[in-house]
Amino acid sequence: MAEEEKNKENQQIEQGDSITYLSGMYQDWFLDYASYVILERAVPYVNDGLKPVQRRILHAMREMDDGRYNKVANIIGQTMQYHPHGDASIGDALVQLGQKELLIDSQGNWGNILTGDGSAAPRYIEARLSKFALEVVFNPKTTNWKLSYDGRNKEPITLPVKFPLLLAQGVEGIAVGLASKILPHNFNELIDASIAYLKEEEFEILPDFPTGGSADFSKYNDGLRGGAVKVRAKIDKVDNKTLAITELPFGKTTTTLIESIIKANDKNKIKVKRIDDNTADRVEILVHLGAGVSSDKTIDALYAFTDCEVSISPNACIIENDKPLFIGVSEILIRNTNQTRSLLKLELEIRKRELEESWHFASLEKIFIEERIYKDKEFEQAESMDEAIAHIDKRLDPWKPQLMREITRDDILKLMEIRMARILKFNTDKANNYIQSIEDEIEEIKRKIENITNFTIEYFQRIKDKYGKDRQRKTEIRSFENIVASKVVVANEKLYFDKDEGFMGTSLRKAEYVCDCSDIDDIIVFRKDGTYFVTRVADKAFIGKNIQHIAVFKKNDKRTIYNVVYRDGRQGTFYMKRFAVTGMTRDKEYDLTKGTAGSRIWYFSANPNGEAEVLKVTLKQKARLKKLNFEIDFSELAIKGRGAMGNILTKNDVHKISLKEKGVSTLGGRKIWFDPDVYRLNSDSRGKFLGEFQGEDKILVLYKNGDYQLYNFDLSNHFDPDILAIEKFDSKKILSVVYYDAELEFYYVKRFEIDEIMGRRIGFIGDHVDNKLVSVTWVRYPRLEIEFGGKNVSRDNEIIEVSEFIGVKSHKARGKRLTNYEVENIKEIEPVIKDEDDKPQDEVVEEGDVEDDVPFEVDRPGDEEDDKNQMSLF
Repeated sequence: MAEEEKNKENQQIEQGDSITYLSGMYQDWFLDYASYVILERAVPYVNDGLKPVQRRILHAMREMDDGRYNKVANIIGQTMQYHPHGDASIGDALVQLGQKELLIDSQGNWGNILTGDGSAAPRYIEARLSKFALEVVFNPKTTNWKLSYDGRNKEPITLPVKFPLLLAQGVEGIAVGLASKILPHNFNELIDASIAYLKEEEFEILPDFPTGGSADFSKYNDGLRGGAVKVRAKIDKVDNKTLAITELPFGKTTTTLIESIIKANDKNKIKVKRIDDNTADRVEILVHLGAGVSSDKTIDALYAFTDCEVSISPNACIIENDKPLFIGVSEILIRNTNQTRSLLKLELEIRKRELEESWHFASLEKIFIEERIYKDKEFEQAESMDEAIAHIDKRLDPWKPQLMREITRDDILKLMEIRMARILKFNTDKANNYIQSIEDEIEEIKRKIENITNFTIEYFQRIKDKYGKDRQRKTEIRSFENIVASKVVVANEKLYFDKDEGFMGTSLRKAEYVCDCSDIDDIIVFRKDGTYFVTRVADKAFIGKNIQHIAVFKKNDKRTIYNVVYRDGRQGTFYMKRFAVTGMTRDKEYDLTKGTAGSRIWYFSANPNGEAEVLKVTLKQKARLKKLNFEIDFSELAIKGRGAMGNILTKNDVHKISLKEKGVSTLGGRKIWFDPDVYRLNSDSRGKFLGEFQGEDKILVLYKNGDYQLYNFDLSNHFDPDILAIEKFDSKKILSVVYYDAELEFYYVKRFEIDEIMGRRIGFIGDHVDNKLVSVTWVRYPRLEIEFGGKNVSRDNEIIEVSEFIGVKSHKARGKRLTNYEVENIKEIEPVIKDEDDKPQDEVVEEGDVEDDVPFEVDRPGDEEDDKNQMSLF
């Protein structure tokens, strides 16, 4: 059998028949398939900005267009004459076009790009071409045609689009070994950019997303590969416990966004109590926070750990001359604008040729009738058509030089078809006017062609005026700060250290507690021999038993200063140094000593605000050593790099080193904010800006029950929730207070300076439990208006000049009774005397700082510009 096949093969070769082996049958198939997908399915053409399926849909809709809506099912059926890929792909592409709200006027449920809900079935929804599409996209006279896949119909190679449609709609497609992602841009901004290009001016175009939000385009890279766009949802604070997401990042829906928030909550990255989705025609996702959760910090955490912030990588790839091409969006706009200008010029030239033909025949008709050529005997008695045509052609000889082109046989045949009724009704004046109007229009077209750039500018401006009224930019252009995830993540773990075994981790529940941390934090570890390193927090990790200090490491932290005394070697010199650790390579070991074997740390402190303590050093007794004790103040020591050797403390043997006195910060002023959501201080610009603090500066807190307390500006401070006001303490300011004395049942006013007593709450409205604070103010010359009530309601209001009414006394004094009459209300009114020095320190907000509307000042009728100095509880 095998021998017969071999003989047959040899016989075919002898006869000249070629043999195609199996491997040769598909060696080019992949390339053919890749080319087909790239050209026919995934990547748009630069000429009209459309993929083939989109182009065929629009062509089918133009064929069906009669001004009325058509069922989408019918449109799909019409398109299938041109697109051989089934109804599903056509229906999906049609819905996506309709959702862009530019080319298609839709009716019915077309889905929701905000929620991700799909459209209704094609038999229920309807569509027609928009007026914009009819004006801008189609013109059979300038369209190049080809046969459809079955050869029965003609379809456009590309549509003659006179607008940068590709950039307006955007596109995303994945081919074989190739992808294209062009982001949508703003309608009006594209037109403005086209006009700027035509005027030879510089322009820049940035994406604009239909879902709104805000975006950072600093790395957009003109839409080319390698660029990136950061897009954020719009998050507003409804109150301190509720956040509202009102705009989405591009490419996300409310469903996917909520899922990402729930996922982050489950991983303890954020703390969310409840999420309500109230989205309809507008986005509204309410995120409810639990007790003790900062709304400002949660906003940053939402951007860091959920889809509230996404990064988009553009990849501008188009088809030109049947080849894929990677070009920037600016170049795409230039090509679209040049094409628009060329198409407009082509339309004018076509119209000019049509007018010239009309002028040519109108002139021939006028001559033919006015000269009564149709009555010539030679014409009437002509024995053949050729003889009649020849006669007419000869009779027209005198006018041939005046015509725009030569007279053809078809022209004469057309003249011979003129009916007698038309000849009898012919009017020379009307004919002349008609010819003149054609000549005028031809001259106008010539002028436009000569000034085609200005004509194109006018065209773009007309399109903008006509269709761009409701197409304002939706996406806010911003520059985002990089959110440090470790700063905004919830401290969802506790760090422990087992000093007996040398293990550190979050799962060592029975070991010694170190601090709260998150599962993405870095931990810095100092050993007693002076070596230190940074490592990731882990469930359990061995770090050694000889540990001096463990803490959460904050990158680029220049305010945490380490004060260290170490001995160089076993018997060497004692050195002291101050340094900060701002950046390290994870899991790489460093040494704060000189590296000599046997070196050891004798004193170590970590100071979050650069505090510099005073140490007492006791030396070992030694012959001829007279002074065994001395003090060293770290504030006299400069802060240097972590690799610095340090200053010599002593060359003698040290018996012990002890802390004599805690110090204050030696760094410059530190900007401090108060977060009203969690009642904590921070240096991350969250909440109310209190001011710049340094040294012995203090924070004053006034409480609603009539107490005050002074605090230092340590970020670890905790505050009670019944705060009336919090600000940087100014010892020169005088507090004026109105309160109700429950024991004597009268209203009193007092003025006093705050005593600088730290560490405890001090009452300033008396000891009776029913005493009530009515009003407090820092205004230097306050005025009070008393409204009487009860049996004294008819009494006129009384104005009290507080500075004249009572002098400045101690906070312990009862004060002075305001009136003996029954009081309905006491309110502070605008002072007559003003002093620029009265402006409170907490009013000074530097550029870039946030002054939050925290609920510490109760508004009252009549408050004016001094409201920030006034607080009332009446």
